[in-house]
Amino acid sequence: MTNSSDGRIHLEKLFDQIFGGPSRLYRAPGRVNLIGEHTDYNQGFVMPAAIGIYCWVAIAARDDRKLQIHSSEFDATVTVDLDDLLLTRRGDWSDYVVGTAVALRNSGYQLRGANIFVHGQVPIGSGLSSSAAIEVSTGFALLDVSRAQINLTKLALACRHAENEFVGARVGIMDQFICAHGRAGQALMLDCRSLESRALPIPSGVLLGICNTGVKHQIAGGEYNVRRAQCEQGVKLLSTTLPEIRALRDVTPRQLEQHRSLLPEVIYHRCRHVVTENERVLQAADALLNGDLNTVGKLMAESHRSLRDDYQVSCAELDTMVEIACAQPGVVGARMTGGGFGGCTINLVHADAAEKFKLAVATEYEKRTRIRPDIYVVSATEGVQAVTPVEPISV
Repeated sequence: MTNSSDGRIHLEKLFDQIFGGPSRLYRAPGRVNLIGEHTDYNQGFVMPAAIGIYCWVAIAARDDRKLQIHSSEFDATVTVDLDDLLLTRRGDWSDYVVGTAVALRNSGYQLRGANIFVHGQVPIGSGLSSSAAIEVSTGFALLDVSRAQINLTKLALACRHAENEFVGARVGIMDQFICAHGRAGQALMLDCRSLESRALPIPSGVLLGICNTGVKHQIAGGEYNVRRAQCEQGVKLLSTTLPEIRALRDVTPRQLEQHRSLLPEVIYHRCRHVVTENERVLQAADALLNGDLNTVGKLMAESHRSLRDDYQVSCAELDTMVEIACAQPGVVGARMTGGGFGGCTINLVHADAAEKFKLAVATEYEKRTRIRPDIYVVSATEGVQAVTPVEPISV
């Protein structure tokens, strides 16, 4: 892959080099979650925002039923047949594309074969949902070139199904939903049971500071699925005396404390995080609507402590990054974001302090960890969309 003289490329030109001919261009954003971590698969509340770091897709329909998919990141091409009913995961990047196509096919969509060129900017393993970005961008593109009617919520559900069943990561709906439904300048408070959402304005003059610790995480299996199983065990045990509950979303903090004796200590702590995190999301939504940034910052700090101590999904690098950020002028709040065990922190930062924030955090973090972090300061952006073909893409 070659860069143009100004360091920017046109994805449609790369597509032409690989496949030949014109293409259509699409993109879906990564995301950060302001608050509400590990609540989505417990049918609770989350508060994500889409960010201007994208997975880009160039696509053209084929006359047969094959998908030929090329990844610029991995410099690899995978070909599958949509009529193959026995498609299974390969254990690599292509699973997110193929799994999404399979999920859409199984949902009744009549997909055309296509040549697909994928260029991902969302760092893999960063906790910014590179997986949802590739699923939603390729799913939207496939539906559009197949002339299918696109319902963004149905698309998000199919993409989640792909990640749950094809890839093997038991994620909730948050990532795919915000990648599809993101709004510029706003976060969304999403009810992960009803899929009702409420737009929450991020105050003007406040930016999203995203600090990548440089420690990658892997959520397809491992501790992420363990945490989900622990939450399900908690619901099963609590339902012996609270038969009305279907998920931890239905348990109040008071009920949890009243029936703590039913739970093994580890399960109690996992449940306590989820139950209190749901409360924090609701409180943070009210605070944002009222412009009460002080309360938002306090709730973010409580969320990080709960993820670190009760849910135990933080790590030394995440804790260090949060500690450094909290000491910087102009920072409203800081916490880990994403599944944990590495990845990124999310920071609300006043715009006039953003450049000093980036420099100070990067310098101090590298001093303490000997890891040079990537730091992005961005605004909330729109969800998946078609893009004019002449728009250049940074690499």
